[in-house]
Amino acid sequence: MKIKEITGALERFAPLPLQDGYDNAGLQVGLTEAEATGALLCIDVTEAVVDEAIACGCNLIVAHHPLLFKGCKSITGKNYVERCIYKAIRHDIAIYAAHTNLDNAQGGVSHKMAEKLGLTNVRILDEKKDMLLKMATYVPEEKADEVRQALWQAGCGCIGNYDCCSYNLEGTGTFRAQPGTHPYCGSIGQVHSQREVRVETVLPRYRQPQALAAIARTHPYEEPAIDVHALQNTWAQAGCGIVGELDRPMPLDDFLRKVKETFAVGCLRHNAPALKEVRRVALCGGAGAFLLPLAMQQGADAFITGEIKYHDFFGYDNMLLAETGHYESEQYTTEIFAQIIRQACPELTIRKTEINTNPIKYL
Repeated sequence: MKIKEITGALERFAPLPLQDGYDNAGLQVGLTEAEATGALLCIDVTEAVVDEAIACGCNLIVAHHPLLFKGCKSITGKNYVERCIYKAIRHDIAIYAAHTNLDNAQGGVSHKMAEKLGLTNVRILDEKKDMLLKMATYVPEEKADEVRQALWQAGCGCIGNYDCCSYNLEGTGTFRAQPGTHPYCGSIGQVHSQREVRVETVLPRYRQPQALAAIARTHPYEEPAIDVHALQNTWAQAGCGIVGELDRPMPLDDFLRKVKETFAVGCLRHNAPALKEVRRVALCGGAGAFLLPLAMQQGADAFITGEIKYHDFFGYDNMLLAETGHYESEQYTTEIFAQIIRQACPELTIRKTEINTNPIKYL
């Protein structure tokens, strides 16, 4: 099993185009053609984590937070990032990060938090925008199903919890083949009428190359007509934050204790809202306070995230705000990594780091 097969599985689950503009997810260090000897899963890459990978014989580290956010102009060991890079290269260890692409993916970080709290009817709080296209092509009736299948396999036709979605309109197309062409039907120099199906489907913008390749591979025409339109729709399958419901209303103090226990929080900071129980919960792993207005709009009784600034606690008298700590909110991300890798590479040795990389301690 090569490292690239593992990173490929991670990117199918959390495609790199889903990452936010400031991020640097993906391969950080190493070569993906190497055979994988094992994967060590962590939230942060530190020198101790690299030492752990060496000791346990893992030549791949999969982290949530990228080791490299900014470019390095030298590798001299002047900080922990450079020392980690140097040590990883010396020991042929690859380092891969799935960060905001995993935050924004269906089933990602916030979904795992919601699962741990037992939320149901979960949906994305801040859906991705400007990510969807509509693509249509015109296919002879007898080839329409083959082209549809190829488009679906290329990642087209997913709307919410439905896949294989398309709209199909029968009609008549006309064309005249010029000298030097090799028409699928009709004769050179003569106007030809052909019964066709307009196959129309929706797709993420980053899937456009695969969709065009699928049409080129299966469409019988030399010059298939293809229409591509940008959509203003939000994308309910990708975005940050989650909103969902508890099975039944829970007293405020009981809910706070549940959050503290679920995420093993050393100090749970929260406001004192004017409500007695919690039912609808919004949450976001990491620093998610920017979603507070959306949580309020969604009618959330509570908003849980890793970091909230002092002044953000003001103005939400009717909604519980609770800050777990950044690391605490994302600690279960390694479970997502483990599930993805086990499904793709069941025989690979997978280890979760035994090192708590949280730099924040509680007295």
